[in-house]
Formats: sequence, C-alpha cells, structure tokens
Amino acid sequence: MKEANVSNPAGFILLGFSDMPQLELVLLGVISVIYTLTLVGNTAIILVSYLNPKLHTPMYFFLSNLSFLDLCFTTSIVPQMLWNLKGPEKTISYIGCMIQLYIALGLGSTECILLTVMAYDRFNAICQPLRYDIIMHPKLLHQLASLAWISGFVESTIQTTFVFQLPLCSHHKVDDFMCEEPALIKIAYVDTTFLEIELSIATVLYVIIPLGLILVSYGCIVRSVLRIKSAEGRRKAFGTCGSHMIVVVLFFGTITAVYIQPKSKYTQNHSKFLTLFYTVVTPSLNPLIYTLRNKEVKRALKRLLTRDIR
Repeated sequence: MKEANVSNPAGFILLGFSDMPQLELVLLGVISVIYTLTLVGNTAIILVSYLNPKLHTPMYFFLSNLSFLDLCFTTSIVPQMLWNLKGPEKTISYIGCMIQLYIALGLGSTECILLTVMAYDRFNAICQPLRYDIIMHPKLLHQLASLAWISGFVESTIQTTFVFQLPLCSHHKVDDFMCEEPALIKIAYVDTTFLEIELSIATVLYVIIPLGLILVSYGCIVRSVLRIKSAEGRRKAFGTCGSHMIVVVLFFGTITAVYIQPKSKYTQNHSKFLTLFYTVVTPSLNPLIYTLRNKEVKRALKRLLTRDIR
C-alpha cells in the first residue's frame, strides 16, 4: 500500500475511461446529446404537469418530482464528466468531489424511495379505486414526497461523512468517472470493513427493501387486474402501470448490479458502464417512456406546443 495522506488532498483524478481514448470522444458526443434530451424531456414533463389542470393528480405530482430529481441528478454528474472527457485534464477538487458524492447519493437514494411511493400510488389506484381519492389526499402526497427527499439526504449525509473521514492513498486516483462511494472506498489507506458493512446495510434499506415493496405492490396489482372481466379494462390498467414498471426495471436493474455484485475483475471493468446507464441514460429515457405510453401527456404536450407556436 502506498503512503497515506491523512490530510485533505487538493483534489482527485477521475480515471474514468482514460484507458480508452477513442471511446472518450464517442462518449463526449453521445452523452452531450443524451444530457440535452434529459433537460428538454424532464423540463417538458414538469411544465405540462403544472400547466394542465387535468394532470393535477397524484400520479403526475410524483412524476414531476421524479423529473425534477432526474434533472438535478444528471446535472450533478454530467457537466464534470463532459469536461473530463474532452481533454487530458481529469481532476476534480476535494470540495467538488464531496459535493458531487453528497448530491448524487442523496438523489439516488431519494429516487429509490420515490419509485416505491409511486408504486404505492398505483397500488391504490388499481386495487382500491373507490377509496383512491380519500387515501391519496394532497396532504399525504406532500408527506410521501417529503419522506422520499428527506430520507434520501439523511442517508447521503451519513455516507458522505464516513467516506471523507477516511485517510486516503497518496495517489488520489479514483477508478471511475464520478465520485462514487465504492470507488472512493478502494483508495482508502485503512481497513474499510466497517464502511463496507455500513454500505451494505444502506443498500438493503434503500435498494433491496424498496424493490421488494415495489414487487409486492405489483403482485397485488396483477392479481387485481386479472380479476377485471373486460379486456379493455385490463389493457388500460396494465397501461397505467407499465411505464412505471419499465422505469423501475431500468433503474433498479443497473443500480443493483453496481452495488450488489461480486468483487471480480470482470464486474469492476463493467461497473462503469452500468453506472453510466443509471446516472445518464435512464434519466433521459424516463420522459420518453411516460410520454409514449400515456395519451394524456401526449395530448397535453401537443396543446402546450401549439399554444407556444401561436
């Protein structure tokens, strides 16, 4: 092990994809396009949900929260990534790394809880339609959204504090394109068993349990939908939940592969691409998934565009 540097370093070197310089040029162009689509798509969802009274429902309230979260999530990561991809300089300041880890962890944890809350909303809409308006009242909506945001950043505060108390190896080279906890733990000079256990506990609380609750909710939804005699009713019910389920599979599928994987060379080499998917690609796909599968959103977007053109 190299000499420790217990004091705060001036900054970190994000190795990212530096061993594949030709790929970096491709990623620079592709990620720039994806980031632009993310900004446009999620902003459109927020505006449409706010401006159209017909979309002032629990579903679109949570969808607006998800879109705002995705805007912040990608913005906390992508600009720094693009700066590092465009040239040989791949550094990030110590404070910048701390802020990026804090925001990315907070927003990632919030999204796990928010997707669970959205599954609970769909469960009530399908399984308890007559009591839906009573259960999902405005006060509860704000309480559930607050729970998601507050719990996410409480977890991030704990994790970030633990990580940046570690004495680090003198090279300060982070084998990732962003300041992510597993990569930072690897350059610690001391035994990190306690922090790895704490990270595993956080993963269970914010990934495994929420995913389990979502699956239970959708199990109940499927059972209720299959009881509907009308084929049109079943199609409509599945269509209502289909978009959310696709988003859940994309987000939880990749984040689970990153945080719950064996420590082998193969998985380490591919974890960067998995991280790239859930931090950059998924936020750009969410507006597209909800728009393509939802006639109300498409009609609202058309009306908004038509009004702007006039």
